[in-house]
Amino acid sequence: MSYDYLALYVDGEWRRPGRGTVAAISPADGERNGSTPLASESDVDAAVAAARRAFGTPSWTGLPVEERAELLERFAIQLEKNVPERATATSVQNGTPISIALPSEGGAPIGLLRYHAGLARRTVVEDRRERFDGMGETIVRREPVGVVAVVVPWNFPQPITMFTVAPALAAGCTVVLKPAPETVFGALELAAAADRAGLPPGVLNVVTGGAEIGEHLVSHPGVDRVAFTGSTAAGRKVGEICGRLLRPVTLELGGKSAAIVLDDADLVATTQGLASCALLNSGQACYLSTRILAPRSRYDEVVDAVAGLAKALKIGDPLDRTTQIGPMVSSRHRERVESYVRLGQRSGARLVAGGVPAEQERGWYVRPTVFADVDNSDPIAREEIFGPVLAVIPYRDVDEAVAIANDSEYGLGGTIWTSDVDEGIAVARRVRSGSVGVNYYDLDLGAPFGGVKASGLGRELGPEGFDTFFHYKSIYLHKAT
Repeated sequence: MSYDYLALYVDGEWRRPGRGTVAAISPADGERNGSTPLASESDVDAAVAAARRAFGTPSWTGLPVEERAELLERFAIQLEKNVPERATATSVQNGTPISIALPSEGGAPIGLLRYHAGLARRTVVEDRRERFDGMGETIVRREPVGVVAVVVPWNFPQPITMFTVAPALAAGCTVVLKPAPETVFGALELAAAADRAGLPPGVLNVVTGGAEIGEHLVSHPGVDRVAFTGSTAAGRKVGEICGRLLRPVTLELGGKSAAIVLDDADLVATTQGLASCALLNSGQACYLSTRILAPRSRYDEVVDAVAGLAKALKIGDPLDRTTQIGPMVSSRHRERVESYVRLGQRSGARLVAGGVPAEQERGWYVRPTVFADVDNSDPIAREEIFGPVLAVIPYRDVDEAVAIANDSEYGLGGTIWTSDVDEGIAVARRVRSGSVGVNYYDLDLGAPFGGVKASGLGRELGPEGFDTFFHYKSIYLHKAT
């Protein structure tokens, strides 16, 4: 099947792209599977102008909260009508196994829209407070920040888009979305659903292209706020632009999270959990626990268990519901991941599963790879690989395990594996990271998510993430004498 998307979505209309279209290539077999539009800078200008016009209008920002929430719920209803199709649109572009894409790409955006519609209804827009000196009152208002530029990556494109688009719309902002070039199909399907739901023109706009289009968007004078998800290197550039412009920005960036396996852990349950916590989406997720920290007293046992997990996972066609490991998103990315595998072999680490095959099979696949006898100073333990490559690192005691976990440029995710949940929570509190799971890891859409250190700035999701789409205004009222 060929997926041919030929237009951008700007100001409530489908617009011919300024730079034509480009072929989309399947990561599963390297063959052409469709077309995607390429925006020009003038397309971005038109999208920002449309969002600027829509912001503050009675038909959008001026709507009563209840009516805006109802529009988001209509948007969710439209997305419910093509869950399998939207999930497949992502799988054929980035190789995500369909068993993962159905709940994440298909279902999560629906839940995010409904959650934020409810949150908008519960959020107090304006309240009165007595002044601290007793000399009057202050009215404190939440007001939407304005036009939001949203730049998202290719690994979980539809839910990550809704991490920002849903709260921005719920707050009364307008949005210009730029998806990653590798995953344009799903973004345009989201736009089509918004159109069917009756969102006013200019409220949601979608433009496409590479880094140059993204830079033009985030630096555009008509943008009031930026939300970026991607690599730390790209995030630094976005942060520099926004810092120079004094423009609010959320940066959700890379990670190199640790799984601390305590000495009382049930290894059967641990390895079952690591299948998703360390190797989800073929290792192409920012928060994955790709450093496995194992106690020396059980080191060989942990290494064998993790290697066994890697060897048992089924590699194959992402549209096969039994596939657990799909291809890398592109041939270039596969080469990057394999370069780290070779680097690990040269470093002296012990390869216990996977590795680079002598000949590449059809498609951009990398076998799940596990290295033992890794030192935390090795590049494979310090740099984000973004592929199915795990490093098993020994530790003496819990203090050393926490020190190793925290000895990283990043701080996004992490997991603790133990039979004593209270001890797991105690260790989790000591890990310097934006999120940690105990015997489990999955994002809670109602709780804040984000990183520390080089993993980013700010938080998405939950009331905390929603609040970032408002400015606060204080109106002072003097007490009459």
